[in-house]
Amino acid sequence: MDYEYVAYTEDKRVVRGRLSATSEEAATNLLNYGGYQTISLKEVIPFLNKEKLLSRFTRVKTREIVMFSRQLALLLESGTDIVTSLELLQSQVTNRTLQGVLGEVASDIRGGSSLSAALSKHPRAFPELFHRTISAGEQAGNMEIVLRQMADYLERGTTTEKKVKNALTYPIIVAIVAVVVISLLVAFVLPAFTRLYSTLGANLPTATVILMSASEWLLNYGLYVLIALVAVVVVGYLYIRTPAGKYQWDKLQLTLPVVGRINQLSELSRCCRTISLLFKVGLPLPEVMAQAIHGTNNKIMADALTEVQQGLIRGEGLSKPMGRKKIFLPLMVQMSGVGEETGNLDSTLATVAQTYEVEADDRTSFAVGLIQPAVTIGIGLMIAFIAISLVSAMYSIYGQVNF
Repeated sequence: MDYEYVAYTEDKRVVRGRLSATSEEAATNLLNYGGYQTISLKEVIPFLNKEKLLSRFTRVKTREIVMFSRQLALLLESGTDIVTSLELLQSQVTNRTLQGVLGEVASDIRGGSSLSAALSKHPRAFPELFHRTISAGEQAGNMEIVLRQMADYLERGTTTEKKVKNALTYPIIVAIVAVVVISLLVAFVLPAFTRLYSTLGANLPTATVILMSASEWLLNYGLYVLIALVAVVVVGYLYIRTPAGKYQWDKLQLTLPVVGRINQLSELSRCCRTISLLFKVGLPLPEVMAQAIHGTNNKIMADALTEVQQGLIRGEGLSKPMGRKKIFLPLMVQMSGVGEETGNLDSTLATVAQTYEVEADDRTSFAVGLIQPAVTIGIGLMIAFIAISLVSAMYSIYGQVNF
């Protein structure tokens, strides 16, 4: 940040100027080191703040938070104080948004704030679960361990998302190429054949007639169909953003034939990981459940966890209210009961999370493995139908002419 200052020197001469610093306190210290006594100091707020504009459109990626957590844990273990560690990491990161965030966090800590409180001011970079876990680590005095556990937790979620994206890349590319090829055939190739066949006045096979009619219909009404599809997507998107629409969409995600089970397993594994992590760092179970509720984006899962939290507050424990909700699978309910009885809830739920993650990965791989040949076969059938329709029409015309 830039600051304008008015100060006087040791020989009582008034000077004006501008300097850059991470905070007002840092700017005052710089002036004092230079032998100036500050009269006034104010931040320069430009009409168009490039840094804030970049931070609004530049997202802090999860892998950057993972790397930050691991490096901060290493620096703290080596005996480096928290402010110095943050300043070192600020100079190393390449993301401008994260640089600015770390500078503000270091400034807040110098002003007497805790690390968790300073991180909580930046929800776009650090989610609530992150700074709540850090707060528990501050209270327990095991900050380095908590930072590494949080890094592992975030890394698992990123790895799962990356696997799904990589698996779906090929089918999506093939589908896009197919749409482009078929659109070119319908827009340029088929109309030329249609004019040729109309000029010859020959009787065409049924397949060719169907193809030509579909091509003509798409040329005449394709734009309207596209507009209608866009309108349906926009209306659907707006409906999903409403509370009722969000509820129905989340319910659909959990009940779809193949994808529903994968989504359910993913939500349950994330829930188990969250409870395991927060319970391990020492948070009480009611607060752990509150964080688990905030950690899910699925309304159905959030409602189910809320009922479990209410049962927990009533003294029913964790497994009993879980058993009343079908969304919680038997393994999770049984292992929660075992964890409550033995006092090892963190390890038992970590085992459940790992089991569900493996099953979700297997089901995802199987589903993607079905998508790729299905897309290829579908495209092949469409191209084959077009080719057969055109070739059969040519042979039909040749036969009629020879006759």
